[in-house]
Amino acid sequence: MLLPGMDGTGILFEPFVASLGDKCSVSVVSYPPSGGLQTYAGLQDLAAWALPHEGPVVLLGESFSGPIAISLAAANPQRVVGVVLCCTFVRNPRPGLRWLRGLASMPSPLPPSPIVSAMLLGRFATPRLRQILRDALVNVKPEVLRARLRAVISVDVRAQARALKVPVLYMKATGDRLVPSSAVAEVAQHCRDMTIQSFDAPHCLLQVAPEETAKAVAVFIEKVTES
Repeated sequence: MLLPGMDGTGILFEPFVASLGDKCSVSVVSYPPSGGLQTYAGLQDLAAWALPHEGPVVLLGESFSGPIAISLAAANPQRVVGVVLCCTFVRNPRPGLRWLRGLASMPSPLPPSPIVSAMLLGRFATPRLRQILRDALVNVKPEVLRARLRAVISVDVRAQARALKVPVLYMKATGDRLVPSSAVAEVAQHCRDMTIQSFDAPHCLLQVAPEETAKAVAVFIEKVTES
């Protein structure tokens, strides 16, 4: 089950899902693009409703959704057999940047598209990836993105991470400009059974390296579901 980044649409999973092919059954969770249900607790409840009714479940939490994947796995130990974390965190990954709070209260929380592309895609940007990124953001209300950014500032799922008893695969982008290595190290401190796999990529790791990440996830799923 794939839990999306801050846009919440699931659109950005398109290249990754295509690369997974028929290796496993995939469901993509989408978050409301408007309305007041934008806290981590509220979105976790929504994701809980989307849990498949049968079979073992592997959760993938991308960026913003890492805390949701961790909390959902901790709350469902009989259902979730593994967690994949991608470019994410257990609490605010940039606590020293005071401008984050200002950004969360601005009329528009996003810089111009070229800057967003540079931050998220870097040198791997292509016309197709830029278009997918625009498609993912165009229908999400600015106030929704602001609310989710505020949620990131205050989130803390370290206790839930310590409660995890299932294997965790952390996929790290070595060129990530949003989530620093210190945040990855902090996740590793609290997840008792975590493997880190690094990729030469920016924050949008699943988008720029879909084949490599799909292969890594497929191997992980096979490992945690074999019995």
